[in-house]
Amino acid sequence: MQNFDYIIVGAGSAGCPVARELSADPANRVLLIEAGPHADRFWVNTPAGMAKLYFHKTLNWNYHTEASPQLNNRQMYWPRGKTLGGSSAINGMVFIRGHRGDFDDWRDLGNPGWGYDDVLPHFKAMERFERGGDAWRGDQGPLTISDPVVKSDSSRDFIRAAVSLGHPETHDMNGQVHDGVGFMQHNIKRGRRQSAYVAFVKPVLDRPNLTVMTGAHVQRVLFLGREAVGVELVDGRQIGALREVILSGGAINSAQTLMLSGVGPGAELQRHGIALIHESPGVGQNLQDHFYIHTGWRATADSSYNANLAGLRKYWEGFRYLMTRRGYLALGSSQVAAFVKSHPDAPRADLQISFRPMTFAYFPDGTVAVERQPGMGVSVYQLRPRTMGTVTLRSGRATDKAVCAPHFLTDPYDIGAMISGIKQIRQIMGAPPIAARVVAEEVPGPGVRTDEDILRFMVETGNSAHHQGGTCRMGRDALAVVDERLRVRGVERLRVVDASVMPNLTSGNTNAPTIMIGVKGGAMIREDATPRRQV
Repeated sequence: MQNFDYIIVGAGSAGCPVARELSADPANRVLLIEAGPHADRFWVNTPAGMAKLYFHKTLNWNYHTEASPQLNNRQMYWPRGKTLGGSSAINGMVFIRGHRGDFDDWRDLGNPGWGYDDVLPHFKAMERFERGGDAWRGDQGPLTISDPVVKSDSSRDFIRAAVSLGHPETHDMNGQVHDGVGFMQHNIKRGRRQSAYVAFVKPVLDRPNLTVMTGAHVQRVLFLGREAVGVELVDGRQIGALREVILSGGAINSAQTLMLSGVGPGAELQRHGIALIHESPGVGQNLQDHFYIHTGWRATADSSYNANLAGLRKYWEGFRYLMTRRGYLALGSSQVAAFVKSHPDAPRADLQISFRPMTFAYFPDGTVAVERQPGMGVSVYQLRPRTMGTVTLRSGRATDKAVCAPHFLTDPYDIGAMISGIKQIRQIMGAPPIAARVVAEEVPGPGVRTDEDILRFMVETGNSAHHQGGTCRMGRDALAVVDERLRVRGVERLRVVDASVMPNLTSGNTNAPTIMIGVKGGAMIREDATPRRQV
């Protein structure tokens, strides 16, 4: 059996910074395992290529939820990156840390070291913010964070309209003031996507103590007693870990791998004939995601860049991008975010409204394309859902996708908050100066007025923002899977380092805090320096 000091399962948003940190010590032999292939492709590197990666047969896990009774028995598509960089290689590149209260909540739930003041140094250490560093931002890290290269007039008018309604403007939602409305930032460098792999691992590939293995799907963690000693791949190969195994497969795969390895709810493991290593009833529980509603607005011609990305003009934009790495192909998925409260008594914003001066058409075969007619898209999701879902096993084989049941729209509070979000979108889009750019509300349309109408619209069209987390959450209660050092409770030499350890989701897109978890997790693993096993 080939042995490494550390084996990291999953080369995604968290796994890549873990690999960089652990391999910085030349005494550590580090193996980074990825089930998918390399991702150095044009549409991966091009920010506007995100739509091309939906349903990609090799770079995407292409998950679907189970049919949801509360959503007219619809199955929901959950894309997750299956390539070097993980979901950071296929997502919209939006960079939002979250509200400081999110992390203080984690700390107060029994996780010392995870308050905002504790995680801020790790956020700063990972960032290379193009505007420069200050008390809240870093400018020396490996991950470039940039403002949109094109800030459209309609985006500016959306901000002005929101401000006119009493929402404060924030010029850096990752700095001192999170709540409010302002331009988003993206992990884009000189017009190219900065995935976690490109930022954290690619620059250190020459380290002789770092091995990156692609096309390697892990079946289970190997144990000797209660001690993790390596991994087994689906093809039967076994690889030893002398110090630790780190699961960084994300909220779906890490929970699945734990259960396939014998760590999880006893009844679930028994149902699939898996020998129990440690009873951990919280594995796969506490699944959280941001339920997402989209609205579409037909716009005046100068309010949208749909026409620039459709028809013959898209070829000019392609040429412009190839020559300059600028223009509309160099933009992330959304331009503006407004963090607002669903009701006045909320302690902080609990809704994220996102604006983009473009709209997509969705076709029955699952493909996505920019609409030809001018349009503006506005979406909303609730930041701190009360709904909890589950990830369970479909079988005892890692190649059979896990069973994902999000249980959306089962909590009255969540439903009320989302209805408020739709109403607030309409308020902003009806306020000057953005109102002058609106020709008509197309989705949900003027026929959807009452709360009952809006709920029906949500049931029929609601989707996921693809921000899954929480299935291996950290804490100190009976359902906590890992402790504050991200060590799996009840076993030795095994950690989970990814979005699945979040006790609650953060306020915004979850990629930035997931990368931070990898940066902080890698630092903790080096600090703990688990001694090598004797073999």
